[in-house]
Amino acid sequence: MPIPTTLPAKLRAVAGSSWSGYALLALVLLVVMPLSLDIFRLNLVGKYLSYAFVAVGLVMLWGYGGVLSLGQGVFFGLGGYAMAMFLKLEASDPKSTAIQSTPGIPDFMDWNQLTALPWWWEPFRHLPVALIGVIVVPMALAFIVSFAMFRRRVGGVYFAIITQAIALILSVLIIGQQGYTGGVNGITDLKTMLGWDIRTDSARLILYFVNVVLLFAVIALCRWVQVTKLGVLLLAMRDKEDRVRFSGYDVAMFKVFVFCLAAALAAIGGAMFTLQVGFMSPSFVGIVPSIEMVIFAAVGGRMSLVGAVWGTLLVNAGKTYFSESFPDLWLFLMAALFIGVVVAFPDGLAGLYSKYVRRKPAGDAATPAEGVPGKAA
Repeated sequence: MPIPTTLPAKLRAVAGSSWSGYALLALVLLVVMPLSLDIFRLNLVGKYLSYAFVAVGLVMLWGYGGVLSLGQGVFFGLGGYAMAMFLKLEASDPKSTAIQSTPGIPDFMDWNQLTALPWWWEPFRHLPVALIGVIVVPMALAFIVSFAMFRRRVGGVYFAIITQAIALILSVLIIGQQGYTGGVNGITDLKTMLGWDIRTDSARLILYFVNVVLLFAVIALCRWVQVTKLGVLLLAMRDKEDRVRFSGYDVAMFKVFVFCLAAALAAIGGAMFTLQVGFMSPSFVGIVPSIEMVIFAAVGGRMSLVGAVWGTLLVNAGKTYFSESFPDLWLFLMAALFIGVVVAFPDGLAGLYSKYVRRKPAGDAATPAEGVPGKAA
């Protein structure tokens, strides 16, 4: 059976009908929160939004591509470390590190008795190289892993386990190579970017808005992919992979593409996290944070780009509130929140919105709506 050719028009119709969701999200992020929150809380929201890049990527990878990755923390961490390396080198000029045994290198290298900067750190003295590294390094790893796996038709739970193993390996490697990576503490004490103090309140406000604008740019890119023929093929591949393959399409390379896309988006989020928080550590690379990132997408709705953002905000706001108000019980309360949302709203917040707020016209049940998994071709 050929791939349906009527889906692009339907997808475009859905895109047009979801502008209200984008407008509401923009209103909340660009107007309501900056006017109602102090700079500390706004910086927290900015940190949450850096995770939203990962959740949006998972919508494309898991929701549209049908590939579940439990290792997105790897790419989030690599993007964050690439940015942190540039910021750390800027903070480690000879004048600032004059008291060290070897001035001009990061403090953790001096503590571990290194006497020279490793060669692979040198390119990150330059911001353009660091920005390129934020995207290229995670995408290169994603390509190697996905090409090797998908060419051999490794998928499903096996691929998820492999990505989880990669997250564990990388976190152990970072911790073990303390002299080169900062070890368990990570890369800390990041102060300036090209002489601009990123620790001030005004800098945090600017970085918040930069984060929001980048997030909407990423959402626009992903939405464009969804309404093109590529988006149709991703949906078809998710539901009827063999049929797409027999139609002459290279399914493996489609999966490689969407995995690399999700990796790049996660890396951008990691870089923005480093800028806003001022450090990067292996605690954001391992298995636990990677699983949490999947939860963000699941709570928001794994077929909804906007829902992924709302899910990220809800889960992290709940995490902050419970840890502050109930320090002895907050882990149990978070578990109850996850289980309750998944059981009560299996399609996530976006499915709830589609069902009760934006009801679809009769006879349009086959249209793949944002936030309603399983309504694909």
